[in-house]
Amino acid sequence: MQPEWITTPGLTDYDDAVTWMETRAAAIADGTAGECIWLVEHPPLYTAGTSAKREDLTEPDRFPVYDSARGGQYTYHGPGQRVIYVLLDVGNRGKDVRQFVKHLERWVIATLAEFNVTGEIRDGRVGVWVERPEKPASPSGHPAEDKIAAIGIRLRKWVSYHGISINVDPDLDHFTGIVPCGITDHGVTSLVDLGLPVTMDDLDVALMRTFPETFPDAK
Repeated sequence: MQPEWITTPGLTDYDDAVTWMETRAAAIADGTAGECIWLVEHPPLYTAGTSAKREDLTEPDRFPVYDSARGGQYTYHGPGQRVIYVLLDVGNRGKDVRQFVKHLERWVIATLAEFNVTGEIRDGRVGVWVERPEKPASPSGHPAEDKIAAIGIRLRKWVSYHGISINVDPDLDHFTGIVPCGITDHGVTSLVDLGLPVTMDDLDVALMRTFPETFPDAK
């Protein structure tokens, strides 16, 4: 069985989103609702994951700040960024959290590949990255890299919630009020920043197309 796909137009309040996810995750766990993928956009805001360091919130008065139960550090959400809330029964998909996160990473990479963008994973850095050879190299001599997608999940009774954010065309200046995911020596990019005229609808189609190949059917 593939999950239900829900797309909410406009901007979704963050607290409302968390309440909805918690309710749906509980229903999935007790068997009264099916798995789902929920696609939303939020108004500009920062979220602090369970590993967030307060010194990484460099402009605390810029946008609302929400404490989040997801793993990870600080991240930004806002218009032009697709937030993909992933409510899946991990207990019915192998009970392997590391493997589940790898599936999420592969899904993002496969989705970016639909637009001829090469997304990559880096040890010690959460999320998905793209090389920027047109930018100056890092002090270590490695090619510059920018983050294009963030991943942070929470499990409750083996059901996942929270999930992924992919930058389509957000205001990248909004990321400067935090140290995104605690990483200071790399930047942030988006599909449009990479020169691609990709719309939110384009991304949604790619997400739906690549999901079955990266997430096998549950048992």
